[in-house]
Amino acid sequence: MGLDDKISNAAKDAVGKAKEGLGDATDNERLEAEGHKDQASANAKQAGEHVKDAADDVRDTFR
Repeated sequence: MGLDDKISNAAKDAVGKAKEGLGDATDNERLEAEGHKDQASANAKQAGEHVKDAADDVRDTFR
């Protein structure tokens, strides 16, 4: 996983947590849900990057 991808995913997760917290503090359910969505998206992208890294490791093992 590239450093840019890691930073991007971490930033999206942090923004999601901030939105969730702000939505919770202000009783704004839409903002809170949007924060959950951002976090889930960041986690899914991060999982996909881990799969790609694992595939690269397997490929490198058989070279």
